[in-house]
Amino acid sequence: MNTRLTATAIALLGASFLAQAQAATTLETVKARGHLICGVNTSAPGFSSVDSKGNWSGLDVDVCRAVAAATLGDASKVKFVPLSSPQRFSALQAGEIDMLARNTTWTMTRDTTTGSVFTAVTYYDGQGFMVPKKLKVTKATQLRGATICVQSGTSSEKSLADYFAQQNIKFRTVVFDTTEATQAAFFSGRCQAYTTDMSDLAGARTNSPNPADYDILPDVISKEPLAPAVRRGDDQWLSIVRWSIFTMLNAEELGMTKANVDDLKKNDMRPDVQRLAGAAEDMGKALGLDSQWSYNIIKQVGNYGESFEANMGPNSKLGLPRGVNKLWTQGGLMYAPPVR
Repeated sequence: MNTRLTATAIALLGASFLAQAQAATTLETVKARGHLICGVNTSAPGFSSVDSKGNWSGLDVDVCRAVAAATLGDASKVKFVPLSSPQRFSALQAGEIDMLARNTTWTMTRDTTTGSVFTAVTYYDGQGFMVPKKLKVTKATQLRGATICVQSGTSSEKSLADYFAQQNIKFRTVVFDTTEATQAAFFSGRCQAYTTDMSDLAGARTNSPNPADYDILPDVISKEPLAPAVRRGDDQWLSIVRWSIFTMLNAEELGMTKANVDDLKKNDMRPDVQRLAGAAEDMGKALGLDSQWSYNIIKQVGNYGESFEANMGPNSKLGLPRGVNKLWTQGGLMYAPPVR
């Protein structure tokens, strides 16, 4: 056997083991620190936004809190770090955040070239356009020659270019680094249209001086499955974040809520309910968590439907229908593997 090759192989093997040991420290780091650091949007009503008192709310915010509940037993132990689109993946790779929950589209390029891995889809979205009502534009193909505001570093940039190239329509983009700057430019009249995910458009319109002055066009030009991401290489942490999301979905399917989880834990003997309530079969052991990890998520944060209704549903400020984000049992796309 070639001694030189053997030494090289041993060195590579040692480096591999070292890398794995270093990568598998996210849970230990979070526990030692005593709180989770979660990267979120700077301002995306429905997903992540902060009020004048510093209180964060949104669907992505609830996902971060679910992970904190699972790992630390306390959903409030989260530090939220607002990030612009260009910052988000570099912040994750640099270890500045433990997870990214920033209404980010899961694409092949991002999944293979950023050193990140996506966990589970939390919202199925699509890109659209908002225009001033006074322009009397009713469909995207009428935006020929228009100036369109778009945020840099987003999938919206490429989808916009792809869509209008297919339609043989010329347009001009005005690009900004942050959500706030993009929206401010549009509402001040610098652009004739604003493009981003449909849910973002709904949130932006609620923040405008006169929401009734703007129309969201019916055209949906892309698929935008939004999902939290973690650093590649830490399989345990990937599983924890993924199964925290799946817990919220399974809880809704089983009818488990913040209000009734204690009652169901005592009185509902369905095996799936008992496992999620932490009353039977220690499902946390495989994740490196305690037996109450999923109970803590449901009790402190709630199920997926509760979060959706509070932050995005018809009775919220955004007023969005559940649509394709209904559970699979209700004709939607939301489907989670079972906790068993």
